[in-house]
Amino acid sequence: MSLFSAFARLGLQRGGAAGTAVAARCLHTTPVLCAEPLKKKKKLDPQVVKQREDRRKKKIEKQIRRLEKNARQLKPVEELEVPLELIDEKSKRQRKLTPLGSAEVEERALLKKEWARYKHDERVADFQIIDRLVQSQNKALEELRRESEELYQAAIEVDLQLLPVSLKGPVATPAIKNYASPDGDYIHQSMKWE
Repeated sequence: MSLFSAFARLGLQRGGAAGTAVAARCLHTTPVLCAEPLKKKKKLDPQVVKQREDRRKKKIEKQIRRLEKNARQLKPVEELEVPLELIDEKSKRQRKLTPLGSAEVEERALLKKEWARYKHDERVADFQIIDRLVQSQNKALEELRRESEELYQAAIEVDLQLLPVSLKGPVATPAIKNYASPDGDYIHQSMKWE
């Protein structure tokens, strides 16, 4: 529309309203098309194309060979590496244990079985206690609901004063007095392996 108004102003400057009306009727605009002619495809020498493909093949084959070479090599984990001092002291540190007799092996196996049986029975007893408690709680709530709906709703309402609980239990190590803990500082020290 701005193009049309520019031509209209041009027509007014020349001489009058009659000429502008005729110019406006004869002037038609179309939207701008953002197309451009297609670029000609460059004709490449077949030998150059073949060289490029060969280079690409060689590069892929080299990567495959490198992967096959490193396939047998495991990625090292720093935490699992044994220090050299310990490897040197292995003979000193190794304990000379006497082999167990068949009676001792059998006794240990029976002891393991007995312990497993005891822990299983203990777990089953715990589950039974929990089931009994849940059943008695549900039964009490049903009885309360029969007596009064208001009391039942009050009983099942969440007590918000119980939520902000702070518990402090035993820790793995004793606390260090006047220890200023680092606030969010973290230095990533893992090694890159390629």
